[in-house]
Amino acid sequence: MNRLKQQWNNLQSTFWFLPFLITLSSIVYAVVLIKMDYAGGEQWLAQWPRTFGVGAEGARDMLSTLAGSMMSVMGITFSITLLALALASSQYTSRILRNFMGSRVTQITLGTFAGIFIYCLIVLHTIRTGDAPFVPSLAVFFAFVLAFGGIAVLIFFIHHIASSIQASSIIASVANDTNASIDRLFPGKQEPSPDKAEGKESERLITALDERTWYVVPAQLSGYIQSIDYNAILGLARGKRMIVRMELGIGAFVVQDAALASLALTYPPDQEMIDALNRAYSIGRHRTLDQDPAFGIRQIVDIALKALSPGINDTSTAVMCVDYLTAILARLTCRQLPPSHRYEEETLRVIAIVPTFEGLLAEAFDQIRGSAAGNVVIMARMLSAIDTIASLTVSPGRLRALDEQVQWIAELAYRSIQSTHDRACIERRLTHVRERTDRHLN
Repeated sequence: MNRLKQQWNNLQSTFWFLPFLITLSSIVYAVVLIKMDYAGGEQWLAQWPRTFGVGAEGARDMLSTLAGSMMSVMGITFSITLLALALASSQYTSRILRNFMGSRVTQITLGTFAGIFIYCLIVLHTIRTGDAPFVPSLAVFFAFVLAFGGIAVLIFFIHHIASSIQASSIIASVANDTNASIDRLFPGKQEPSPDKAEGKESERLITALDERTWYVVPAQLSGYIQSIDYNAILGLARGKRMIVRMELGIGAFVVQDAALASLALTYPPDQEMIDALNRAYSIGRHRTLDQDPAFGIRQIVDIALKALSPGINDTSTAVMCVDYLTAILARLTCRQLPPSHRYEEETLRVIAIVPTFEGLLAEAFDQIRGSAAGNVVIMARMLSAIDTIASLTVSPGRLRALDEQVQWIAELAYRSIQSTHDRACIERRLTHVRERTDRHLN
């Protein structure tokens, strides 16, 4: 089931799948309408002779013109799409290209023009002259309607492309997808109480686990881990009465024949067990947002780093990235993240590598902070972001992680800001944020 879901997600992000379905449906419509014309459907349009009472030659000319026009427009659409992809890749980051490729508007536009072209060819083929002339009036009328629909789709597509290549639209789209992934993966709200300390429990387990014999399960493919079927792994561990320790988490790159997981067993795992464990992992050529919200954060960070590079120096875009990262982290800070240890009743079965708030916070801010030396606007925005996130949590662990970010920003400010006025502004913000974090910690 996990692999089928992966294949379905991959199909949805291609340029050909949805256009193929639309083209296939246009063939079905053409056949059905032609059959209706054979059954006397042309009588339905007899009351509109001036519009649809064209002869065979007139119908052929109109359909030929429509088919040629659709092919020309489809070529223009492909050119516009490829140009938008090139601009987005060079201006922002190549990691957002799959977002453009997965755009339903682009796919429907390409499918619409291809479908109208195929429809016109099929209807054109059925027009006969001579002793037994036949003009499928209903099918020709529908081609006329499709032409108007194609014009509307083209206008909307141009509007969509013009809107989608704007930085704000790209960043907002990635942030919305990331938030949707967070809502799906971490639906539970965190209780306003101190963190559950897994540290002591882990310390008690370390000695017992080290005494076990661990067998490495090699990966059968190279690529990025896109998703993991935890239920399948837990079921396998339960059935074999073993402990599965994941060596790599979602989003990590695994090399073929390298360690994918380790099994605590009294005997070496057989090939069937190795195959079953590998089937629980979906490995592909790229990361996806399905179970990997850190990838959405990574895309926004890449856009911010590109904006802060000396060649572009677009502080406004970087500020927008920090703002949307704040929204993502604010959503995360009130969520209960999954535990790393999975049990069957009281028996440990799976030791997973799971995302943590501290890790996602570092993913969001560390590299941006490293590229913000001397940039007062970005440092001030990051401090405002930390202030907002800190106001939404009372978790000591998460507040400590936020406080560490404040300390690192302060160190960067003292080292890179030369202006006395700018340093004083940053100092005031630092004082305000420290007061909030210290108040919650104490």
